Amino acid sequence: MRYDTPVFMQMITSGEYDPNTGDYEDEHVSETELMASVMDTGTETMQLVYGGLKQGSLTIHLQNHYLDPFDRIRIGKKIYTVDMSRRLRTKQSFVVSEVL
Repeated sequence: MRYDTPVFMQMITSGEYDPNTGDYEDEHVSETELMASVMDTGTETMQLVYGGLKQGSLTIHLQNHYLDPFDRIRIGKKIYTVDMSRRLRTKQSFVVSEVL
């Protein structure tokens, strides 16, 4: 298994309220880059997680546990949401689906 794909764990912070204008400031996205093994999700795993086949589903393996909170994952220009996470003894895996 090659850990050769950069993935970015994104944390979204909502903007503060500005009482002078009555609007909220833009949200801020902070990213943490990790190297991971990224592959298409197998059909058996899709049956377990989604109850059927789903387009745009990937499986991501990290060599270590990622302990910081995050909202979504970016790979290249695509954004993914985590549908299932599994922590093994030293590794962590995610089944993710693309946000449209």
